[in-house]
Amino acid sequence: MTELHDLTAVEQASAIRQGDLTSAQLTEHYLNRMQELSDQVGAFITVTAESAMTQARMADEMVQESSDDSFLPALHGVVCPIKDLNMVADVLTTFGSRALNVTLPIDDDVVSRLRADGLVFTGKTNTPEFGLPCYTENAIAPPARTPWNLDLMAGGSSGGAAAAVAAGLAPIAQGSDGGGSLRIPASACGLVAIKPTRGLVSNGPMPDGLGELAVQGPLARTVRDAAALLDAMAGPMVGAYAMSEPAWMREPLLTAVSREPGVLRIGRYCTPVIAETSVHPDCLDAYEAVSILLEELGHEVEDIDPPFGLDLVTKFETVWATTARSIPLSESQQALVMPLTRWLRERGDAVSGQELASAVAAMRSASRAAIIAASAYDVILTPTLAAPPLPVGAIRDDADPRQDFESQKAFTPFTAPYNVTGQPAMSLPLYWNADGVPIGVQLIGQLNAEATLLSLAGQLEQAKPWLGRTPDLW
Repeated sequence: MTELHDLTAVEQASAIRQGDLTSAQLTEHYLNRMQELSDQVGAFITVTAESAMTQARMADEMVQESSDDSFLPALHGVVCPIKDLNMVADVLTTFGSRALNVTLPIDDDVVSRLRADGLVFTGKTNTPEFGLPCYTENAIAPPARTPWNLDLMAGGSSGGAAAAVAAGLAPIAQGSDGGGSLRIPASACGLVAIKPTRGLVSNGPMPDGLGELAVQGPLARTVRDAAALLDAMAGPMVGAYAMSEPAWMREPLLTAVSREPGVLRIGRYCTPVIAETSVHPDCLDAYEAVSILLEELGHEVEDIDPPFGLDLVTKFETVWATTARSIPLSESQQALVMPLTRWLRERGDAVSGQELASAVAAMRSASRAAIIAASAYDVILTPTLAAPPLPVGAIRDDADPRQDFESQKAFTPFTAPYNVTGQPAMSLPLYWNADGVPIGVQLIGQLNAEATLLSLAGQLEQAKPWLGRTPDLW
């Protein structure tokens, strides 16, 4: 028997527009599943049941009042939780920390856009403290776990969002990505994630962070759902990061998913670029399997040298530590932060203005060189991670934050460089290992070329579908 959470977000929205389902029914269904399963997978920090039902009823009223449902947004009435690093008006934002809890009467820009498109916010998803680590284990909520094996981590920093979607607690979720924070949990949880081109989705009203690394993006079970959610997020906002409007923005990205990509030239590499580490055989198997599939689909696949060297790592670390230090905390609040956050802030204290300026300039120079080096290729293929999801607690090391940080780099040596360049990147769940755990692969596009990535991702999904594969708790 098909349950409501078996439907994709696009299917749910279609049923709502046609009157076969109400947003209130859908929202109540997900709230019940959240009550049953959220703590098991560490998905939510805050649940907003009352306001969610109010939003859902408003969405249903709009359907009833609309004379033409074609004018309703593509995901109208669908549930979409918000990561607890983002502001939702009059809802507590914890930033995954005991130290800084804020309730303001404003939405972040991305939340405003989703609200305007009629999406329903059931709560704030779990995130590590200030989104700094690649695992989601904080001091205020249960750890985020992949629903495929509850002993294993969901990744981070959008770990709660990924756990929610993979466990059927939401059809889609908003997340953010400053060093892989969408792609890492997507790989661990068997989902699609899109880190869009820098500036496509506004980070406002807060100013963009140092190095302009972080972007907002979608997590979903299918490429179509991810594209539809990115459509809802994307677009200019007053005061947002300025960039020219690419030609493909004249039509929804959702349309690109069904379009044939043509023959693409794809470069690939599997050499870690931010840590001297080995890549697990399961991740290499996924990478090789997808390379073969791409060739079978008619694409040209060839090995390339990594466009980054290890010299970029120290520059990234300088900016990352300074970003941690820039979080406004009083002395009493500083005493409440976790050991990794404290260590990063202390490291940031030691960075001079000249060192920071030099690091940002070096990152921009490396970005330019990397983009030029990859310009002959439509898409770059890498593993998403260097290993399958690790046991909960395997990376976190409160006694030795420096080792904690090094372990994070070894686990995620492929994602952060594309936050530096600003290029769009996706993780796709095209492979499961012998233990039944998902392994993602990463696709990177040229700047503003989300349509090409989505067209290719749609082709890969059609060639090797994954939607019917669900964890036992589903």
